[in-house]
Amino acid sequence: MITIASLIVFLAFYTLYYTSKRAVLSYDLGFEKWMKKNPKQTKITGLVLLVSAYAIWLFTQSLGCGTLMFFIQLMTIGSLIIILAPLKKVNSKALLALLVIAALLELYYN
Repeated sequence: MITIASLIVFLAFYTLYYTSKRAVLSYDLGFEKWMKKNPKQTKITGLVLLVSAYAIWLFTQSLGCGTLMFFIQLMTIGSLIIILAPLKKVNSKALLALLVIAALLELYYN
C-alpha cells in the first residue's frame, strides 16, 4: 500500500509540475503534450490524485502518522521531480524499475 501511495504522489506532483509556467518541460510522451494543452483538467487530476494518496496514507496509518508521512513523501518526491525532470532523468523505465524494487522490498519485509 505504501508503494501504491508513493506512485500516486509521484503522478500527482508530476501532473501538477507540468501545469507550471516556469518549469522547463520536455514533451517525450504523448500524455505530457495533453497535460500542457489542458491545464485545468490536469490540475484537477493532480489534486484528485493527491487527495487519494492522502486517503491511502490515512487508511494504512493513523491520522497523525499518515499526515506526517504524506507530507514527508510529498516534499521528497517533489524535490526529486523539480531537480531531475529538467535533466530528463525522469522516464518511464526508471520509474518502473524503482516501483518494482520498492514493491518487492515492501512485500519482503511485511
